[in-house]
Amino acid sequence: MKLYRLLTEDDTSEFCHKVTLALNKGWALHGAPSMAFDAARGVMRCAQAVTKEVPGDYHPGIKLGEQ
Repeated sequence: MKLYRLLTEDDTSEFCHKVTLALNKGWALHGAPSMAFDAARGVMRCAQAVTKEVPGDYHPGIKLGEQ
């Protein structure tokens, strides 16, 4: 089964750490990263999609961050 996550964070080193952790857990980048300005908070936000192949069948209760 293929899992999908969209990692998001403010444009800080925390975003890079979040993506790096996912890559080191076997997730793969899926597409290009995105950035957008959050006018309500006055900050840039980043997003990166990642995917991962794992055994088993999908069910909505899967804890994607624990994979």
